[in-house]
Amino acid sequence: MKNYTIKIINNISKKALNLLADNFLIEEENEPVGILVRSAEMHDYDFSPKTLYVGRAGAGVNNIPIEKCSEKGIVVCNAPGGNANAVKELTLMALLLASRKVVEGIEWTKTLKGQDGIDKLVETGKKEFVGPELYGKKLGVIGLGATGQLVAETGINMGMQVYGHDPFISLKNALHLNSKVNYVTEVRDIFKNCDYVTIHIPKTKDTENFINRELINIAKDGIRIINIARGGLVDIEALREALESGKVAKYIVDFPDKESLELPNTINIPHLGASTPESEENSAVMVVNEMMEYLSFGNIKNSVNFPDCDMGVCNSVNRITVNHRNIPNMIGQITAILAEEGINIANLLNRHKGDWAYTMIDIDSEVNEGLKEKLNGIDGVVRVRFMK
Repeated sequence: MKNYTIKIINNISKKALNLLADNFLIEEENEPVGILVRSAEMHDYDFSPKTLYVGRAGAGVNNIPIEKCSEKGIVVCNAPGGNANAVKELTLMALLLASRKVVEGIEWTKTLKGQDGIDKLVETGKKEFVGPELYGKKLGVIGLGATGQLVAETGINMGMQVYGHDPFISLKNALHLNSKVNYVTEVRDIFKNCDYVTIHIPKTKDTENFINRELINIAKDGIRIINIARGGLVDIEALREALESGKVAKYIVDFPDKESLELPNTINIPHLGASTPESEENSAVMVVNEMMEYLSFGNIKNSVNFPDCDMGVCNSVNRITVNHRNIPNMIGQITAILAEEGINIANLLNRHKGDWAYTMIDIDSEVNEGLKEKLNGIDGVVRVRFMK
């Protein structure tokens, strides 16, 4: 049985690490086959040519250089849904804080320390912290993945009218969407109708400043915006103007930065969305299982740069996997080389995701380094593995 050296960056759940098979060896070395990471910054990381896999024990992968990994044939996987319940709970708290001025009230109450007649002062002062209930209000949920769907369900259970929008909705998520959610295809309808908006989409070049000046301008007066997803999803300058004018009544963000800390009527939470032992454990268990599946059998699940592929356990003599660019005639070139070598294909699976693709081939023959060299010589191929 082949051994795989694994490097751990950040603290990874012991329960997850205990799942590692005996041939997965945790070592503090510079040439690991697999890397497990949480939030450590890796954009300047010097990846070894031996590294095949990076597992992010969480949902966001902003700390990982995805394109750099793709070009090196490194599969990057995350744990979508592993922290969904924790983020849902923080979103619920944010909705309440956006309405009820609890934080402001607590801070004011601290100023009463040492004064006489505190009970009377409280009764007189509490009128400054009146806020609306959530019941009966309209909640807009942008992003209907694992977290967004839980938030939508919570809103429904609290008596809110829930509107949903997802610019990247998958068939799976669409099928699981609660029928009580008013799904809208235009995000503008969220802002025109809703009293509260919460965003749950990834941060990419396409979603930067997703909540922009145009959407804020058409929003209901006094709208409250919640961002427990990622920094950079909201146009800060447009938001600042709206907060100052009262167009936006409150902004709650879980990704404080220099700009957000200066915003009026804003509550900055110190990135607590997934900060529960349960979510950290769930996410770590997911990526450990994904790593063992990929390194042992070549199957990919929850990758952010290469397509998901699964051919189960190899029952043939050998399995070949090829990480390559998604360009024409790639399959033809690969199979032509196998034909030249007199190799019979027992099973083949090819999938693509954006600019990248992945091909799995089970064969009934032995393989040699010469074959690997020929396959690696194809323009666009970035990694070739023989699984047996």
